[in-house]
Amino acid sequence: ELMRILILGGDGYLGWPTAMHFSNHGHDVAIADNMVKRHWEEQMGVSPLFEIKNIDERISSWKNITKNNIKLYKGDLASSNRFTYKIIKEFNPEAVVHYAEQPSAPFSMIDRERCLGTTVNNINSTINLIFAIQKHNPNIHIIKLGTMGEYGTPNIDIEEGWIDINHNGRSDKMLYPKKPGSFYHCSKVADSVYLEFVCRSWGLKVTDLNQGVVYGIDTKETLLDNSLATSFHYDSIFGTVLNRFMTSAVMEKPLLIYGNGSQTRGFLNIHDTIKCIELSILNPPEKGEFRVFNQFTEQYSIAELAKLVVNASKSIGIDSKILNIDNPRVEQEDHYYNAKHSNLESLGLQPILLKDKILITMLKKIKNNAKSISSKLLEPNVRWNQK
Repeated sequence: ELMRILILGGDGYLGWPTAMHFSNHGHDVAIADNMVKRHWEEQMGVSPLFEIKNIDERISSWKNITKNNIKLYKGDLASSNRFTYKIIKEFNPEAVVHYAEQPSAPFSMIDRERCLGTTVNNINSTINLIFAIQKHNPNIHIIKLGTMGEYGTPNIDIEEGWIDINHNGRSDKMLYPKKPGSFYHCSKVADSVYLEFVCRSWGLKVTDLNQGVVYGIDTKETLLDNSLATSFHYDSIFGTVLNRFMTSAVMEKPLLIYGNGSQTRGFLNIHDTIKCIELSILNPPEKGEFRVFNQFTEQYSIAELAKLVVNASKSIGIDSKILNIDNPRVEQEDHYYNAKHSNLESLGLQPILLKDKILITMLKKIKNNAKSISSKLLEPNVRWNQK
């Protein structure tokens, strides 16, 4: 069944491949973005490793190559409720995928200004969206990209969004208690609270995808042409730990582990991110349901991840070393971590697991672009406990 799908943050690392995927499968796709992430990157003096065309060129290339059109709405969802209302009314999607948020914990921890910018951008875009949907079509399914970082690292099993609590002889089902690890994560917790409330009070329907760390450079669609590439960040602000490790290996720089490396997180392949979004859209929640899926496929400690990269590097003749440094973050290093993630698999997700072959493919592509890498960007420059 073909649908109208709106992707907020459609210029981003995940937003753009998601838009192409649905367009490729015949759906009517629109994206909204104000390109502010590119501005933040400029502010930080960083840029993606591979050249990324501007959004108009990307859409034009996509149309030339596939004959499919992706509709573009340029504007700011956070500051302009009129813009948000206009898109919802005009495009009237059946599903909205909400990626339109500042995605970096380190960025949010730089100073008051970046903390506030992250908070305002992330929460306002969510509030404008829920009011637009309530006004124009409360049946629209919101698929919200959350983060596993909302939960933190509690000393009990992490459930999928909800927990049954027994307290003083009484019991209730409640949202799982959150322990965010940065101002960015605080904003994501707030999103979840607002969205659960409007499901309960207005009868909206929401799938909250608490996503682990995503890795991967290409999807089926990005491989069609260089002009369709998605962003790959390796710097310490916007780059994920795996990207940083692989880039360090290619540059023959030590893989920098913050603290002892026993911090454990959930990971998933970019193909699986798109598959999870698709499964969520094809299997919508009931009216008034706030549904939470923990969106990751396997968990690793940072030290285990570094070893995987060292081993994969060896097989292509790169001898990389690991270096533990003082942890610039305030976080638990040795901790219990057991997060449930069965809901998406029960809908049919068949996970792609992190194997040498995947790492080697990524390492080779990074190596081919080594001239563009700035090694100093691999080192952390934001401290959580500001003096």
